[in-house]
Amino acid sequence: MLKQSLQQKLLQKLSPQQIQLMKLIQLPTQAFEERLKQEIEENPALDTGKEENDNFEDSFSNDVDYDDSGNEKIDAEDINIDEYLSDDEFPSYKTQANNYSSDDDEKQVPYAAGTSFHQSLKNQLNTFRIDENERAIAEFLVGSIDDSGYIRRDIVDLVDDLAFTQNIYTSEEKVEEVLTHVVQKLDPVGVGALNLKDCLVIQLKAKPEKESRSLAIRVLEESFDHFVKKHYNKLLEKFNISEEQLKEVITEISRLNPKPGSSYDGNNKVAEQIVPDFTIRIIEGNLELTLNSRNAPELKVSREYSDMLKGYQESKDKTKTQKDAVLFIKQKLDAAKWFIDAIKQRQQTLLITMNSIMNYQEEYFLTGDERKLKPMILKDIADDINMDVSTVSRVANSKYVTTPYGTKLIKEFFSESMKNDQGEDVSTKEIKKILETVILEEDKRKPLTDERLSQILKEKGYPIARRTVAKYREQLDIPVARLRKEI
Repeated sequence: MLKQSLQQKLLQKLSPQQIQLMKLIQLPTQAFEERLKQEIEENPALDTGKEENDNFEDSFSNDVDYDDSGNEKIDAEDINIDEYLSDDEFPSYKTQANNYSSDDDEKQVPYAAGTSFHQSLKNQLNTFRIDENERAIAEFLVGSIDDSGYIRRDIVDLVDDLAFTQNIYTSEEKVEEVLTHVVQKLDPVGVGALNLKDCLVIQLKAKPEKESRSLAIRVLEESFDHFVKKHYNKLLEKFNISEEQLKEVITEISRLNPKPGSSYDGNNKVAEQIVPDFTIRIIEGNLELTLNSRNAPELKVSREYSDMLKGYQESKDKTKTQKDAVLFIKQKLDAAKWFIDAIKQRQQTLLITMNSIMNYQEEYFLTGDERKLKPMILKDIADDINMDVSTVSRVANSKYVTTPYGTKLIKEFFSESMKNDQGEDVSTKEIKKILETVILEEDKRKPLTDERLSQILKEKGYPIARRTVAKYREQLDIPVARLRKEI
């Protein structure tokens, strides 16, 4: 049975402008500049530079009309020039930061042309005397090497792929022969290995013979698992060697490169450059926050569009074509006005949010001591500046700040809190820093277990469980006690 009913609902929806503003706030400096260039390209009413602005305050009168066959009229209120143009040399929001300098112009970083990692390996194949079939297999194997320098596939799978994708029918023995005598002889040494053990052994065999190196090869080939798990007592017993000899073996192996592909200095990887969004300085004992001037561009209405408006005002006969053109101009002016306002709001939001973070963590920014970091969550800052948590998150997740102690990702200043034995809230970052210091100062011959670390932290006034210690240790990328052992 069909029914008709009348319902009334109250919904809150974000306007397209608000959504675009949130996206602008989220962008780091370099991405924001790209977005700015895109908007300038798409909207001809936007322009940059220090061109003179004319004041069109009285450009239109309320009785302006145009004549056409339909004798239609267009109201001057449709286009209020005051809303779009300013006779100031600089937009008002530009002067609020008071930190713009012409010296801050973007500097392009030149990139040297070079040969990619895989192309370099293929070029080296020309130095080997091999037939066409072997060359085809070698090129396929080189193409199977990852950026770390490994071929992480079984020989049998490589044989199948050669048959199906290259129409080359060969045997496992032939592929192993080409791999061993050609591909694994390429530079950097160790490239083309199937696993870490082979990679290290290849590098050792490529060096001049030496007693400690020969012993290191035996240890890797015969007791790789014991070596990786640092079962040193078993190694001493199995190879009947002294601790001094084992130390020499460990030293030899530690000098090897476990990722030979990463050592290639060609131009195959994209260079990353961090552009900080804020700068914090200490001036006479006080903190000073500035916003990167590249986040506050100077935008104006295009001179061409201004001339179009002048032409419409001075024209005696207003045609239908002119009306359509003026309506188009109005749309572009509306978009330009909104975009300039959005940049202003973005700038203010960034400054307000970072200023709150700076004041909250004032003790850290004055000393640089991470143990001075207070527990701080997104809601703390959101409540302080009366903004939504999502807005603070957008600022923190992708922005960097230059401090006297280096360039930091803003989200690193946020951390959960725990209570010490005095009942005071302390940052988990403070606990991690103390944990890291304790591990750094431990006796490496007898590393501290997680249980012992938990006891030490309790003695220092931080009552945390063993599993919490394990979690913090993993977050700090510190291995378990057994793997930290040295002799």
